[in-house]
Amino acid sequence: MRICIAGASGAFGMKHMDAIAAIEGAEVTSVVGTKIDAIKEFAEQRGVAHFTTDLAESLAREDVDAVILATPTQMHAAQTIQCLEAGKHVMSEIPMADNIEDARKVVEIKNKTGLVAMAGHTRRFNPSHQWIHNKVLAGELTIQQMDVQTYFFRRSNKNALGKARSWTDHLLWHHACHTVDLFQYQTGETATKVQAMQGPIHPELGIAMDMSIGMKVANGALCTLSLSFNNDGPFGTFFRYICDNGTYLARYDDLYDGNDNKIDLTGVAVSNNGIELQDREFITAIQEGRDPNSCVTQAIDAMETLHRLEQCLED
Repeated sequence: MRICIAGASGAFGMKHMDAIAAIEGAEVTSVVGTKIDAIKEFAEQRGVAHFTTDLAESLAREDVDAVILATPTQMHAAQTIQCLEAGKHVMSEIPMADNIEDARKVVEIKNKTGLVAMAGHTRRFNPSHQWIHNKVLAGELTIQQMDVQTYFFRRSNKNALGKARSWTDHLLWHHACHTVDLFQYQTGETATKVQAMQGPIHPELGIAMDMSIGMKVANGALCTLSLSFNNDGPFGTFFRYICDNGTYLARYDDLYDGNDNKIDLTGVAVSNNGIELQDREFITAIQEGRDPNSCVTQAIDAMETLHRLEQCLED
């Protein structure tokens, strides 16, 4: 499987570079960046033969079977459609779009082309969340509430590596997207009730720096999500699953019980790296000619809920 990674030298592009390197039978044959000198240097360091600043150039190559988009949020929908219309399978980092109209268009084009189109909802693949999911499917756990904190300290426009970037992140359409999708995926239901509030809009970035979201599904399970770019302390997303049979704390690929005892996740998946597992699913789905877990036709449910949450903020 020959992969092009767009945004390869960014924080998550490099995570995908490392993930593909760990997957037998897969290789990165092309990388796309914004500055030719920088992407040339990156390609040489990583041993990638082709580099460019033009995604269309990579899409025209015969040695590119599929594309991973680790590009700015605002580009995801248009680039996903561009890849599909060029006959390439594609996985976009989340969100698949930053508005509901573009998200619906992505699903339309995916259904028209019949190609694999996947949204990178990594939480579905983290071994910690997989362990919970398997217990729920087996009838061993029922989720009563998910209490989630997504905290960063980003009062200036920087990425996960602390480097300046040209685009602005968004608490709702990016960071809340992880939890909205995961809550609906873990409960197997779409939220029937939603509520949302946001703090003041940053005068320069033009986005809210704090947000509070609530959701409820038909079976009564709740999700409470707090998000902030103002948090001066440990950053990341931390999930508390309050269940009928125990409480569990998920911190990315690690899982703990309610008393902070680490749970052995051996055997849950072939890797302990959620990004690698996500990329493995993308590649395997292409090889098997099927829709992947987190296909855009599944991910659209989270986008519809985000749209409803956005309407709450506007109201």
